[in-house]
Amino acid sequence: MAARKHLLVLLTLLVAGCTAPQDGRPFPAPRASSSDTAAKEPSTKVRTVVDGRTVELADGTRARISMLAEPTACAAPAALDFARKALLDKEVRVSSITPGEVSLALPDGTDYALLAVQYGFLRTSGVDGGPLVEAESKAAKAKLGLWAQGDCPTSTSTTAAPPPAPCIVVYRITNQWPGAFQADVTIRNVSGALVEGWTVRWRFADGETVSQLWNGTVSQSGAEVSVTNAGYNALIVKDGSVTFGFNGSATGPSSPPSSFSVNGAACTTG
Repeated sequence: MAARKHLLVLLTLLVAGCTAPQDGRPFPAPRASSSDTAAKEPSTKVRTVVDGRTVELADGTRARISMLAEPTACAAPAALDFARKALLDKEVRVSSITPGEVSLALPDGTDYALLAVQYGFLRTSGVDGGPLVEAESKAAKAKLGLWAQGDCPTSTSTTAAPPPAPCIVVYRITNQWPGAFQADVTIRNVSGALVEGWTVRWRFADGETVSQLWNGTVSQSGAEVSVTNAGYNALIVKDGSVTFGFNGSATGPSSPPSSFSVNGAACTTG
């Protein structure tokens, strides 16, 4: 019996010696990977790109993307074009860093801010080190994007004026009666180029719904409304306009939406 007990103690010591770390410290608990953490962030869509570092999300929230500097006047158009291609109507995961600022992760987990800096479309702001600073340094050395423009001034002392809106939307309520209303919407093209096909989007604030629409095709999800051109009014010439109308249902007085976008670009309201 004593021999068996001695053998059990010896086996226990051998197992412990094989599995314990050599420095005597316990193994650390497994930690969640960055992909696991990202998967827990809320998912939404970008419905409007205002500029290279400012977006409007599906719920109407307008937010600035963290750690990105405001683009200069000469870099702004390219930054806006890149942001539209990367983010517009894309599913993104949103994490908040500071009030009014967010971090956006693309469907494959790529951080948008890192991507924009990596290709030289935007510069960093408020970052002392890490992947963003490293990406900016590499883009500058390779003369990518804005770094290829040479004497393009930085926006340290003055704020560059945003590019003018390419569209003007006039929303006019033509009639109202209990539980319903009628409205006309006019889109004017001030982009300086021909518009070949259009989709206008807005968000109702008072629970309205579109019940019948003419001169376009409508879809609505909750408060979000999207209207696409009919086959005969897809083209809007420079400084030209198109108009469509609709009947809507409402639980009370209806008021015009606060903002509109056409083909993803924010419009001026008239």
